[in-house]
Amino acid sequence: MSTIEELRKVRLEKLKALEHAGILPYPAKTKRTHRICEALENFDKLSIPDKDGELQEIVLAGRIMAQRGHGGATFLDIYDGSTSLTAGGKIQVIIKEDKVGPAGYKFFIDNFDIADFVEIKGTLFTTKRGEKTIEATDYKMLSKALLPLPEKWHGLENVEEKLRKRYLDILFNPEVREMVEKRSIFWQSMREFLLKKGFMEVETPVLESTPGGADARPFTTHHNAMDMDVYLRISMGELWQKKLMVAGFEKVFEIGRQFRNEGMDAEHLQDYTQMEFYWAYADYQQGMEFIEEMYKYIIEKTFGTLKFKIKGFDVDFSRKWEKYDYVSTIAKYTKINIQEASLSEMEKALQKLKIDYDKNGFNITRAIDNLWKYCRKNIGGPGFLINVPVTMEPLAKRMESHNDLVQRFQVIIGGSENGKGFSELNDPIDQAERFADQQKLRDSGDDEAQRFDQDFVEALEHGMPPTCGFGVSERLFAFLMDKPARECQIFPLMRPR
Repeated sequence: MSTIEELRKVRLEKLKALEHAGILPYPAKTKRTHRICEALENFDKLSIPDKDGELQEIVLAGRIMAQRGHGGATFLDIYDGSTSLTAGGKIQVIIKEDKVGPAGYKFFIDNFDIADFVEIKGTLFTTKRGEKTIEATDYKMLSKALLPLPEKWHGLENVEEKLRKRYLDILFNPEVREMVEKRSIFWQSMREFLLKKGFMEVETPVLESTPGGADARPFTTHHNAMDMDVYLRISMGELWQKKLMVAGFEKVFEIGRQFRNEGMDAEHLQDYTQMEFYWAYADYQQGMEFIEEMYKYIIEKTFGTLKFKIKGFDVDFSRKWEKYDYVSTIAKYTKINIQEASLSEMEKALQKLKIDYDKNGFNITRAIDNLWKYCRKNIGGPGFLINVPVTMEPLAKRMESHNDLVQRFQVIIGGSENGKGFSELNDPIDQAERFADQQKLRDSGDDEAQRFDQDFVEALEHGMPPTCGFGVSERLFAFLMDKPARECQIFPLMRPR
């Protein structure tokens, strides 16, 4: 029997002892009067005797993080999660035999362990060493832990185990806890900014009969009630939100989960959070101005600074954002003019530059995309990639002065795209033709090409106003943290043991 199994067996015996003594090991209610951070913040006031010389009794609750005995007294550290372990969420407890009685003291020593959640009733005082402490006059079990906490969590090097037991990583690692808190602020500040600008939050379907709004491979499942295959959405309701533009709404957005059944690396996940907005009567030029303002707002709110070290680049969001021309940028780094080169010439360039690419369904669109992905690694940003060929973006409006380019922009940060927007295509005939071209690519083996969506084309035929759309995923947050995307999810998907 392993050590952990032996410890669990001992704790199960203690659980039985609690139940035999008529004590609920998992009560639903606590009489807690203060969070630990509140008790520490108001310590001077709470530890002063009243006019009769009596100290005020308070009730705290938390998890036992440490336990040490000294004669007829036992010292504990309890933590309630009101803030991090290092920032005021922990307090020292002293349980003395002469305060809780010999029987009560022995019962505590025999049956309470590190990791148990307890309620402590008592008075506050400062020890001779200056430690703020609560002296227990009574105690109560709130939750009996059957497994111990790891004693040397900080020494673990196994990233996989940390992600699998993320709850322990958060508990013991202040940096991970801070990441979780910042992640929340990141999305809330984005929502706050959009609402202040007059956008309405909406919800669109997660299950779709035709996945649309992106070039991506979807997850497929079966809808039993309707007896048909459906897909998990690959965009944040792009085509649905555009239908809301047809319906007469001016500004809408959605923040939610989307799913892409593709490869996984430091920047890509299959199940992640995305925001998309659609803004009627605006174009991509207005979109760039809006996004620069929004990013600065979110980043300042979340991190308290606009200067970062990302993927080896020094990125200062406060400086003027640059604009990068798609065609000339690729030519600069690869010596290929994508408007003139043939597919075979592009493929030779990819091989010469030692760029790996998927030969399945390979076509000129994929060739150009691979060339660009090679180039973007050289650009730190912040800035906007513009002037993209129409073949690269089937949902964007063409440039009025250059019919072979589209009104699209992508935010470039740390050598990668961190947000994309464009003047939305609202010409139903053009949209139908581009869907048809995409469908041809699918039929020839490109399973990431978009499907023909007749319902969306029909909606456009009813008329959609000029619209700017934009989307950004949690990749932006991971880049700002300068960590792999998977490590910036609270509970990333893990293979079963």
